[in-house]
Amino acid sequence: MKNKNNPQAADLELETTPGIILCATRGSEGISPTEQEAIDLAKEHDYTIVFLYIVNTHFLDKTAAPIVVDVDDELSDMGEFLLLMVKERAEQQGVNVRTLIRKGEVREEIKQVATKICADMVVLGRPAGEGSAFELASLQAFAEEIEADTEAKVIIV
Repeated sequence: MKNKNNPQAADLELETTPGIILCATRGSEGISPTEQEAIDLAKEHDYTIVFLYIVNTHFLDKTAAPIVVDVDDELSDMGEFLLLMVKERAEQQGVNVRTLIRKGEVREEIKQVATKICADMVVLGRPAGEGSAFELASLQAFAEEIEADTEAKVIIV
């Protein structure tokens, strides 16, 4: 696959993996349909999943710096916990999993990580209510952008 012998993937130890699925996650009490789809695809193709949690504190741009730092740290801690849970659930289903936390804008981070790890597939969840980073039409446009920029196949669940 595309990621063989890729030095940029070394930080995630992915250079010898037959294929990679990137799945951005918000975390949930159980396995979300998006996470389960990524797991099912990984089992079907014998791929590794990289679950990505993105900390975005731009909603605090007009807040005092110490508060932003505290919230950023708390969101990062929460992300680590959520990734640990989803990793454990996926491994129980026999899937090889890596996790990654990034800080920044959701769209930019997904594309940067997909490029860096040479993802073969990117699994995205449909918008989930008013707090979602996307509307369905913009998510579909974003999926096309990812495919054009990274050559990864994008699956919207």
